Amino acid sequence: MDCSLLRTLVSRYCAGEENWVDSRTIYVGHREPPPGTEAYIPQRFPDNRIVSSKYTFWNFVPKNLFEQFRRIANFYFLIIFLVQLIIDTPTSPVTSGLPLLFVITVTAIKQGYEDWLRHKADNAMNQCPVHFIQHGKLVRKQSRKLRVGDIVMVKEDETFPCDLIFLSSSRGDGTCFVTTASLDGESSHKTYYAVQDTKAFHSEQEIDALHATIECEQPQPDLYKFVGRINVYHDRNEPIARPLGSENLLLRGATLKNTEKVFGVAIYTGMETKMALNYQSKSQKRSAVEKSMNVFLIVYLCILISKALINTVLKYVWQSEPFRDEPWYNQKTEPERKRNLFLRAFTDFLAFMVLFNYIIPVSMYVTVEMQKFLGSYFLTWDEEMFDEDTGEGPLVNTSDLNEELGQIEYVFTDKTGTLTENNMEFVECCIEGHIYIPHVICNGQILHDCTGIDMIDSSPGGSEKEREELFFRALCLCHTVQVKDDDSVDGLKKNHLSRRSCIYISSSPDEVALVEGIQRLGYTYLRLKDNFMEILNRENNIEKFELLEVLSFDSVRRRMSVIVKSSTGDIFLFCKGADSSIFPRVKEGKIEQIRSRVERNAVEGLRTLCVAYKKLTAEEYSKAQKLLQNAKLALQDREKKLAEAYEKIERDFILLGATAVEDRLQEKAADTIEALQKAGIKVWVLTGDKMETAAATCYACKLFRRNTQILELTTKKIEEQSLHDVLFDLSKTVLRHNGSLTRDTFSGLSTDMQDYGLIIDGAALSLIMKPRQDGSSGNYRELFLEICRNCSAVLCCRMAPLQKAQVVKLIKFSKEHPITLAIGDGANDVSMILEAHVGIGIIGKEGRQAARNSDYAIPKFKHLKKMLLVHGHFYYVRISELVQYFFYKNVCFIFPQFLYQFFCGFSQQTLYDTAYLTLYNISFTSLPILLYGLMEQHVSADTLKREPSLYRDVAKNALLRWRVFIYWTFLGVFDAVVFFFGAYFLFENTIVTSNGQMFGNWTFGTLVFTVLVFTVTLKLALDTHYWTWINHFMIWGSLVFYIIFSLLWGGIIWPFFNYQRMYYVFMQMLTSGPAWLGIILLITVSLLPDVLKKVLCRQLWPTATERIQNASRHCQEHISEFTPLACLKSPRYRSSDCSNSPARRSNSRSKKMMFTHWRGIDYSVLPSVFGYSNKNCHSSAGYGYSGSGLETSV
Repeated sequence: MDCSLLRTLVSRYCAGEENWVDSRTIYVGHREPPPGTEAYIPQRFPDNRIVSSKYTFWNFVPKNLFEQFRRIANFYFLIIFLVQLIIDTPTSPVTSGLPLLFVITVTAIKQGYEDWLRHKADNAMNQCPVHFIQHGKLVRKQSRKLRVGDIVMVKEDETFPCDLIFLSSSRGDGTCFVTTASLDGESSHKTYYAVQDTKAFHSEQEIDALHATIECEQPQPDLYKFVGRINVYHDRNEPIARPLGSENLLLRGATLKNTEKVFGVAIYTGMETKMALNYQSKSQKRSAVEKSMNVFLIVYLCILISKALINTVLKYVWQSEPFRDEPWYNQKTEPERKRNLFLRAFTDFLAFMVLFNYIIPVSMYVTVEMQKFLGSYFLTWDEEMFDEDTGEGPLVNTSDLNEELGQIEYVFTDKTGTLTENNMEFVECCIEGHIYIPHVICNGQILHDCTGIDMIDSSPGGSEKEREELFFRALCLCHTVQVKDDDSVDGLKKNHLSRRSCIYISSSPDEVALVEGIQRLGYTYLRLKDNFMEILNRENNIEKFELLEVLSFDSVRRRMSVIVKSSTGDIFLFCKGADSSIFPRVKEGKIEQIRSRVERNAVEGLRTLCVAYKKLTAEEYSKAQKLLQNAKLALQDREKKLAEAYEKIERDFILLGATAVEDRLQEKAADTIEALQKAGIKVWVLTGDKMETAAATCYACKLFRRNTQILELTTKKIEEQSLHDVLFDLSKTVLRHNGSLTRDTFSGLSTDMQDYGLIIDGAALSLIMKPRQDGSSGNYRELFLEICRNCSAVLCCRMAPLQKAQVVKLIKFSKEHPITLAIGDGANDVSMILEAHVGIGIIGKEGRQAARNSDYAIPKFKHLKKMLLVHGHFYYVRISELVQYFFYKNVCFIFPQFLYQFFCGFSQQTLYDTAYLTLYNISFTSLPILLYGLMEQHVSADTLKREPSLYRDVAKNALLRWRVFIYWTFLGVFDAVVFFFGAYFLFENTIVTSNGQMFGNWTFGTLVFTVLVFTVTLKLALDTHYWTWINHFMIWGSLVFYIIFSLLWGGIIWPFFNYQRMYYVFMQMLTSGPAWLGIILLITVSLLPDVLKKVLCRQLWPTATERIQNASRHCQEHISEFTPLACLKSPRYRSSDCSNSPARRSNSRSKKMMFTHWRGIDYSVLPSVFGYSNKNCHSSAGYGYSGSGLETSV
């Protein structure tokens, strides 16, 4: 091995990451650079195989077993099984081994099948053919054989096999169009650019002759970030270095469109591609129910150990008398007498542990997993949550958090695209104080092409006319919009002169709205060709501007700029962005007039942007170009250096004007927020928009109401007072009416307390989160949280993506530890979606980054109402009952065994037969509770939507609290005592059957077991509110199955299957009249206390849910359906008082009038809107209830 290679390997693997992880060098086409340029060090990279599978044929068994036995319950039963094998125990190892084997096998088959499907998909992907260049010729081979450095050719409509640097294309301008729908869901065509020095290479021979090396960063998952540079060698001259960015990187999984073919060099392959890095698993989230299950399991483990200890001690106390320890019929051997006492005691303790181990429900975890997995399909099948406009329905990315949807206390929502439609419409622009509105007649004249300009002020003069044209040109040039190109690739289309023929595509709806709006005002953007941007002016003349530089938009700068060169040689820098990022950089222009118009538009809920420009001399442009080039070529801290360069270039602007774009509220967004607040859920809006725009949206969607007192915690306030004073003033204000008591989390719409709404901006939040000089930041945070707890709604504006996650984390880890939900539609919402307990993505127009990273995805914000109030409520109620029922039936099962030891001299004699021990949890009682967990509806779906306050009945893990858990445990103990002593007193006077035989211990155990199976099954039947034929089949079918199995096992049905000690036992029991009477009597006595408790509590202290159940019995109609979550189509809400969307500009009223109209809406809730009328009840009614509402406050 070459010494240099050895040094490289040692440095890479032993010297630490900092020596090698920052960058990699790729030799294009595996060609060594010319001699003397640099040392040629070949590097090892992975091949192009994609491996999404978890197991291989060889490691499946050990790896799967290891993962399954990491679960406490499985490991515990394994230990019990091993103990049964090692020592002499009262029960057969089969009783523990068979249930454990069943659980392990079912889980292994499920996971193995899922992994086999992944293997199948991987093989199909890895074996697809790929064209690459070898020795100047095209060669075809399998995708998995691709290596880093190979030059690949991809044809139109093919997907890229790995991450490629774009070298050249069949298009003359060196561009190609790509769709990244499989990566981020964006279906629009994105433009990518070939390397400047290689875009002229169109043949295989030219590409193969290329001498170049690429230096780039190591693989990382960010789809929108790439840093690298290419060094192109020409003979022995110095290499030409060109920067490489995300616009040069073609990602695996993306598809080539509208381009015949492209050539690219592979830089990331296989599991190092960005697609593979993004699809790796996220951190596991655990629900509150799962945490409660684990705590309850530990409690039952302690009970088990206590039982074993008590029985072990009592055994030796009972055997302290000699005649009991060694009866005449069972004398000990000499070795048994000499055996160590402590060893004997420990063996007995283990034997008792084995005897009572069934109190731990091993099959509960499997049942819970099946319930979650199958239950998630009800959400995806819900037709009411299907959006016909987009053709999308809800998606479930993880079923582990289903029940968490019924426990949400805080909802953090994005604004744009989540509460609003993200469907932008150009409303107006303000240039030098003049207002321009499309489609309005100017001075009584209709302008060319029916374009109208309404100048509210006087017409502009000469210099102002020039500024007007500059403004229109700025909006036509400062963007990343593409023109859809279907008819031809090169050359102008004939119909380009028709201004409305252009179809614009962009990842930002704002940019499309602006370009279309300016088109209606007389300036049309045509296309970008050969680095020249073409626009059509009002005189139908085509103007060409050379695109010199693009200073891309980012969420920190909140602006973008372009540097262009006109046909006359003038160089302009046009910039557009948020007012907060433009005004500080402006030195000239009618700033106050434009600022007042921007603020007015923001108050009316419109999205505003400011436009500015400056003219550059050749010398200034040369300096700017050099600054940008140095920053772009940097491999280390490129983003930081680019930001510094942008800061130096984007200054000393002349302000031209501002634009206003309207983003309408989504349908029923206000209704959804109102319902969530009635359900006791606090709603926070986290947005990057300016305060006035966001506040107007909050009023429109009823987050803030007419009587809400708005509190501001903004930078402006903090400049007037210190942060400390502002926080303490706000704290005094919110606590003044409430005294020292903190408003409860679930008092969102309280009428007896003043409603407060808090508005905070990103800068103020940074100050609150920032540690103070003395190192303590906790005081400010706690004070801030105290203020938030007493506010019914909170608006956080001017928030960076990371700050959104910080807010969620702050609430998530506050002392109450509330369950949080984050919902958003864009890449900037991913951080808060991942941070919250439950993350929901909107399948929106900003791509699918949010939907891909979320736990659930829904088409529209309005679907959140049903997802939480109906599906979440059902999920939680079902799984809570399932968990409590499992513990209850196992207490009923094993406590009689504990009592039996007091009557058999603590001899570890089993009460039940081995078959009954084994099949109790697997067969006799498992299916009814699984079906209950899938289909139960304690109230109808319509009622839950109509009565959001019912959500409060199950909030804060109400059905799995210690009080409820102890009740179920004591109920199980009571029933077990009834089973055992009822049967004991029945047998006290020896019962003789008709043939003179007496009942023995197996008949006694069978009687107890029969009462047990019937009682726990009928208990579930009593708790079932929603009956279908499948419920009847499972509940009564499981009882029939028990009887048939007992007859089979006892040798009655199948004589050859005559298990010796149980032979004819079951039939003998059934032939006894007293046994029949005892079974019926004991079942009745066992169920009676629970029935009485339910009746008394329902009459004396009914919950809101129970009041609704009582009221529903008086309804005339009954909704009969099989699928529990399918409900009747609700009529559209016809309330004319509550408009869900802000007023449109097309209405006859002006914006100001319409905003007054919004603010004039009576946001207080009508008593009958969410009330339940007990006079006139119709099961499918929407909001049309008459009569007084029944109060359901908690």
